[in-house]
Amino acid sequence: MAELDRILDTISEWSQRDVRFALATVVGVRGSTYRGLTARQLISSDGTSVGTVSGGCLDSDLHAVAAEVIATSRAQLVEFDLTADDEAVWGWGIGCNGATEVLVEPSAPAVELARAMADLFASHRPAALVHTLTGGIPGSRAIVTHGGVTGSLSSEMAAEARALLGDGRHGIVEVGGVRALVEVTGTRSRLIVCGAGHDAVPVVRYGAELGFEVIVVDDRRQFLTRERFPQASALVHCEPRELGSAVDLDHRAHVVLMSHNYLRDVEYLRSALHGDPAYVGVLGPGERLRRLLHDVRSMDPEIRVLDRLFGPAGLDIGAEGPVEIAWAIMAEILAVRRGTVGGHLRSRKGPAELKTPNLMVRD
Repeated sequence: MAELDRILDTISEWSQRDVRFALATVVGVRGSTYRGLTARQLISSDGTSVGTVSGGCLDSDLHAVAAEVIATSRAQLVEFDLTADDEAVWGWGIGCNGATEVLVEPSAPAVELARAMADLFASHRPAALVHTLTGGIPGSRAIVTHGGVTGSLSSEMAAEARALLGDGRHGIVEVGGVRALVEVTGTRSRLIVCGAGHDAVPVVRYGAELGFEVIVVDDRRQFLTRERFPQASALVHCEPRELGSAVDLDHRAHVVLMSHNYLRDVEYLRSALHGDPAYVGVLGPGERLRRLLHDVRSMDPEIRVLDRLFGPAGLDIGAEGPVEIAWAIMAEILAVRRGTVGGHLRSRKGPAELKTPNLMVRD
């Protein structure tokens, strides 16, 4: 279960049991931070915690703020600045070297937020939650969809929120002295696994754990069972050529072709290229993908080849076996979602002396 699901379920459970709690949400980041915008942590009055907004370096201070919020029932906007490069900071083993701004809210608005998010997920409607940070009441919210606005919001702020909604990304905006976090939500990214073989099992499991709505597609009904894929959101029985009509291949879709049957994959690939998925990964060697593309173009000369087509699927981590290959595929999908190329973090963020190619660090 994804972290947000656990937090929303816990909010519902604690509110039914009259447990007092605070909800912390990352609403601003600067420099190198452990978590990004909209990361959340739930903290009860007895110190029980669900989720995280840091690698643990902020926990003691965050728990102290949460205790104040619970006691006063008033939200607080706080910044944890760990950018100071001196021994007073680094000596405590903090080491994040960034700043994280957090909105900490009491139970009542957290329950309202959880209900709003649950309703949006149930409706499958993309929406932007606009969280006011400054220039108004911290934590006050409005919901922006392509059809209208629920709550109090200026037309200029609504326009900014719709722009982010169209891009499918979170962001911080400031209009007329009001600063707000725009959180795009309501519909989950989908992972569409074409082929229900044994090596699809870890892909489905890891996709579900990362918060994807996972759909398994196959024309062999006997492989589409809940015992085989308990984490899947849906099991779809259809012919490969019917993929586009059986599932939604919009920009939130991430498609993995792993049927291990050439004729099936030709039809799956043709269907995927007719859609607008964010990612299409094809298992197998490059020569096989070249042949697949040749045959797809022979059937459909005008078909558009996506720059989001990846084959062989997965980051190059030397993966062997179904579990490691599944990790490599999911890592590549995350990299594509977040606009990165994978690779070693030390190449971008490490000290200069560690960026030398082939440099080995030894004890």
